[in-house]
Amino acid sequence: MTTIYNARKVITMNPARPEVSHVAVRDGRVLGAGSLEELGRWGDYELDERFSDKVLMPGLVEGHAHTMEGTLWRHTYCGFFDRMDPAGKTWPGLKSINAVLDRLSEVEATLESPDAPLPGWQLDPIYFDNQRVTRHDLDKVSSTRPIGVMHASGHIMNVNTRALELAGLLKPGLNHPGIPLGKDGLPEGELRGPDVMTPAGIHVGFDRDMLACDERGLRDFAKLCVRSGVTTVTDLASRLSDDAADMMLQVTGEKDYPARVVPLRFFHGLTPKELIDHATSLKARSTDRLRLGMIKVVADGSIQGFTARLRQPGYHNGAPNGMWYVAPEHLREIYDRALAAGLHVHTHTNGDEATQLAIETLEQALQKCPAPDHRFTLQHCQLADAAQFRKMSKLGMCVNLFANHHFYWGDEHYRLTVGPERAERMNACRTALANDLPMAIHSDAPITPLGPLFTAWCAVNRITSSGRVQGEYERIEVSDALYAITLGAAHTLKLDGEIGSIEAGKHADFAVLEDDPTSVGGDKLKDIRVWGTVQGGRIFEAARI
Repeated sequence: MTTIYNARKVITMNPARPEVSHVAVRDGRVLGAGSLEELGRWGDYELDERFSDKVLMPGLVEGHAHTMEGTLWRHTYCGFFDRMDPAGKTWPGLKSINAVLDRLSEVEATLESPDAPLPGWQLDPIYFDNQRVTRHDLDKVSSTRPIGVMHASGHIMNVNTRALELAGLLKPGLNHPGIPLGKDGLPEGELRGPDVMTPAGIHVGFDRDMLACDERGLRDFAKLCVRSGVTTVTDLASRLSDDAADMMLQVTGEKDYPARVVPLRFFHGLTPKELIDHATSLKARSTDRLRLGMIKVVADGSIQGFTARLRQPGYHNGAPNGMWYVAPEHLREIYDRALAAGLHVHTHTNGDEATQLAIETLEQALQKCPAPDHRFTLQHCQLADAAQFRKMSKLGMCVNLFANHHFYWGDEHYRLTVGPERAERMNACRTALANDLPMAIHSDAPITPLGPLFTAWCAVNRITSSGRVQGEYERIEVSDALYAITLGAAHTLKLDGEIGSIEAGKHADFAVLEDDPTSVGGDKLKDIRVWGTVQGGRIFEAARI
């Protein structure tokens, strides 16, 4: 049976007919978009007027997120900004280290078992004048139970003394760039990078696969998708064990699961050959709502955590250069093998030195194995300059820029991490577009909250949390921002033939909005109210999930 929906406006992202009044859906696909008279020519239909006062646009595509946020909400939120959980409750942000310790103490008092771990998430000392949290701080909450708090970047974890003891790390003589030592020669409790976070993580409530999402978490994350208008979302760093893949296939296959999930196999704990073999086997298991077979490589850390790799002149405050999370020879082998196998690779590069490594490595790999539509994508790519964007375009690469950084960390980047000039060019959306580089923008949830319309607002306005415009030259038009969170993101996932616009033959994926993003003005994009979504022709109202 054909259902025709009418709306106040249907924004199609199809330049041949960008705005229409009706869209017809049959068997989860768009039959056509146009007038009622045009669509009625397909034959018998049912007219559904529930969206007559709403605005429909293509289902929003979040090209860089982590479904682990659904699981993290069962831990203690320690972030600086107010944030809404999957149930719709807003948790107030914590404005000092003492406030963080107080919230952890409140939760600690409710734990019945004296040995139960206390995990927290979203800590970011950069908001506290970069005053680092130590094991001694967390010992004030408890010295007997293991405590671990994940940083907002996801690249650093703070643990207490008990957690270090259980991990076998509370000993002198450690020599690792990811384990800062105190004056006593013992670890201070800050662990940088997955190889040192993992041994402690298993004792503080974070699984060996700290980026994993469990069954309940995957369902909870989908609620956040509906609330933000997202119908296709990535899980951009998963180990995808057989059990995890089975779970994701089962949950996403449920009749009322409201999103399409695209998990990428994370390069950690495998050889490059094992990575390619595993991704290839996963690809064969893909379904419509779980797209498998792509790869994620992390080249460096985070700029605000001072673990990203920067070219000269380095960090503005004189901090030492960051960390390589992948050996250059491993990156080279991954690119070579992935191109030969026809697999799609996304690479995390925050610093411009890491971006340069990825560019040069791919250029060499393409000389060995030309691939005219590889779409290898650089994720974050925050400090890329114009020359790097030009080179990426020539090589057929894509970029997914972290536009939300302007708001959440822009002031800190300006005064502390990279200084004024480079802070103003960070996440250079306008320069990327000027060089014909396929571009998406993202939230990196849970690093920042899932919400593509807020991300679009960030790219259009480039306003920091203190209210300054930072990098006016790199601001983009509303139309470009809306493209980036629909067709642009779909292109980076090689899904632009299926999603990202409302036109005949594509999946019936819509964001249902109370306000019109094309008419409210760029300064109001973040305030657009989301009614819910339509995913594969199935309707999900945010108020009822």
